[in-house]
Amino acid sequence: MTAASPRGTLRIATRSSAQARTQAQGVADALAAAHPGLQVELVFVDTTGDRRQDVPLHSIGGQGVFVKEVQRAVLDGRADLAAHSAKDLPSTPADGLHLAAFCARRSAADALVGARLADLAPGAPVATGSVRRRAQLAAVRPDLDFRELRGNIQTRLDKLPEGGAIVMAVAAMEILDITDRIAEVLDPERFVPAVGQGCVAVECAEDDGHTRELLRAVDHAGTRRAVELERAFLAELGSGCSLPVGGHVVGGALHAFLADPDRGRHLRRVVELPADHAAATELARRTARELRDEVGDPGGADAAGAHGEG
Repeated sequence: MTAASPRGTLRIATRSSAQARTQAQGVADALAAAHPGLQVELVFVDTTGDRRQDVPLHSIGGQGVFVKEVQRAVLDGRADLAAHSAKDLPSTPADGLHLAAFCARRSAADALVGARLADLAPGAPVATGSVRRRAQLAAVRPDLDFRELRGNIQTRLDKLPEGGAIVMAVAAMEILDITDRIAEVLDPERFVPAVGQGCVAVECAEDDGHTRELLRAVDHAGTRRAVELERAFLAELGSGCSLPVGGHVVGGALHAFLADPDRGRHLRRVVELPADHAAATELARRTARELRDEVGDPGGADAAGAHGEG
């Protein structure tokens, strides 16, 4: 392991895209404000997902393609913590790391850029790299022409198909202050977001008590409860499935989605959660088992909603 950062300095590992850099800087600013005198630096890391723009995400490893190299920077001592879009984190924690903070959540909803759903003509092109988004939209508008979409936010916006739309996360557009490009925010109760969408999660080394204590200042209790329950739902589905999955906790309820588009199955559940966290976690897991059994998929879902930033 390389030498630790100087006393009074924290290094945050992050992807170098505009969205990742901006959200990591937000964590840095919050930490510096909470701990006067603390210096915070960003350490930029290129990931497999950033380098492989030529293929769909689900074919190169799903969610993990955006986080493994960033996590490695902490594990090998180049950084003290790692900032991620929580939706990019696999549901199984990385060995040697601790999820020390879930920052206050932005909007978890998806949005259409280019046109409203009802205004798209039959056969209009809609671009998205997410199998979840594609399945949910196709269940409502099977006539649409769905196309693959990769790249950073600006690249995606530049690829807006003529007469069509692209699908983006509202939070990504909020972070970059480009919400004026949104044509329609999709109702998250109908178009269930990805697990963790809208939240920035921060990891540090499991044995780094000092950094864990510093990160308490940016850990948001309500967001932590919601995202932990969503991640429990996802974890129960497992790590081998390519089916579209969504999970969103809001207003004391879990909104769950699992589909097998090839078999025409699109399942949604709204489950009221008890206040007790352990009981709520078990109910989230049971809901995942019930949906999996009903869909009939033998695997799990960590790669199912992978779509990286945006």
